[in-house]
Amino acid sequence: MEEFVLQTHGLSKRFGRKLVVNDLDLNIKKGDIYGFIGPNGAGKTTVMKVILGLLFATAGSVSLFGEPQNIKNLRRVGSLIESPGLYGNCTAFENMKRFSILSGGTDLEIHEILELVGLREATYKKVRTFSLGMKQRLGIAIALLGNPELMVLDEPVNGLDPMGMKDVRDIILRINQERGVTFFISSHLLGELEKISTVYGIIRYGVLTEEITAEALAEKCGKSIILRCNDVQRAAQIVTEEMQIPQVLINEAEGKLNIAAEISRSAEINTKLVKAGLEVSELGVLSTSYEDYFLQKMGPVNV
Repeated sequence: MEEFVLQTHGLSKRFGRKLVVNDLDLNIKKGDIYGFIGPNGAGKTTVMKVILGLLFATAGSVSLFGEPQNIKNLRRVGSLIESPGLYGNCTAFENMKRFSILSGGTDLEIHEILELVGLREATYKKVRTFSLGMKQRLGIAIALLGNPELMVLDEPVNGLDPMGMKDVRDIILRINQERGVTFFISSHLLGELEKISTVYGIIRYGVLTEEITAEALAEKCGKSIILRCNDVQRAAQIVTEEMQIPQVLINEAEGKLNIAAEISRSAEINTKLVKAGLEVSELGVLSTSYEDYFLQKMGPVNV
């Protein structure tokens, strides 16, 4: 049986007359890096705040580690919502020390976490001298106090330069792989989530339009062979029955076939159809990008 770390059931949140989150069902399994993708204003931060108990849901419920959300299981969750609240005149260690009081962390744990996020050399430097990327890493370090099993990160790379983005991505992957921590990460930057996510949840105007694994997405966005001929029904029969390629879509109106097969087989398919007496007038490759796929799911918005 699959173990779910986080689930929401019919989750809705309304601010006055405005419905910001609408009947949301999230399903995040242990070990996932769940990329929560959607345009600005889609409701991502609101969902995360409800999950963390910072906002009350208007309807629906949240389950953490197989139980209803409560104070006890919220202690197993680390979070960084929006920007980290840091003390600029304190060092990285002093900031960590202040927050460790809440989690019962030790000095040894603080040093280990700072090493993990690449801030060992900055342990005793004032935070006001930190770059934005260093502050984000320190925020993640603080969220790691208490050894959480689930990390909730809201736009963790927003505003960072390319090197800062890479640093944060590397930290997330390392924590996930070495510590087995599950991540729930929101972003409107598809290119960043694409590099680390194992599962995606696509949200648009507060509605979850799809949950899809990275593997399934790769299959949907893979390349396929497009051909036009004078008898698409006969061509489809030859491709599926004689060439054992089951995934064939027929566009009768345009006289085209979309064949989900290795591109290297295009010459073989062409030869087979011509030998069967069919006239192939067009042969090409169709490739759907991740961006195109997400735009279709979210509508005409900028991701």
